[in-house]
Amino acid sequence: MTTTTRFRLVSAGLAAATALALAGCSSGGDDAPQAQAITFTDSWVKAADSGMTAAFGTLANGSGSDVTLTEVSSPVSPRVELHEMASDGSGAMKMRQKDGGFTIPANGSHTLAPGADHIMFFELPGPVRAGADVPLTMRFADGSTVEFTAQVRDFAGAKEEYSESHGG
Repeated sequence: MTTTTRFRLVSAGLAAATALALAGCSSGGDDAPQAQAITFTDSWVKAADSGMTAAFGTLANGSGSDVTLTEVSSPVSPRVELHEMASDGSGAMKMRQKDGGFTIPANGSHTLAPGADHIMFFELPGPVRAGADVPLTMRFADGSTVEFTAQVRDFAGAKEEYSESHGG
């Protein structure tokens, strides 16, 4: 085998190995951190003077595997919980902490809306005013995190009653 042939074979082998390594590191792989697959669109937080408020929007999953949001934190609140609306057994609907978090289906989405699933902020240390931005850090079942920002809006609808007794 000539030196030129050997050089070509080694070069082709290195190119193939590099391509395989890069494909294995792509963000679409099943081993990619779950946070990389998530977007949070149409996000907003209900304006509040004190007490409690909530965040809403659409979580979309661009991966081929289900992704589970397990926790959210924010500097605007010392206590943030994932909440759902569920029957209290008598036919009435009640807000409660969502056990296990929110699962965003593969290549699908999960909507957070007033009167439905939402991110709940407790014990606000100060007002959350319309026009401000609220930073959110979302943590997923694999431990990965991603940061988003939601704008605060005035919202008179839904008339939810937020009381400490409904929390976890």
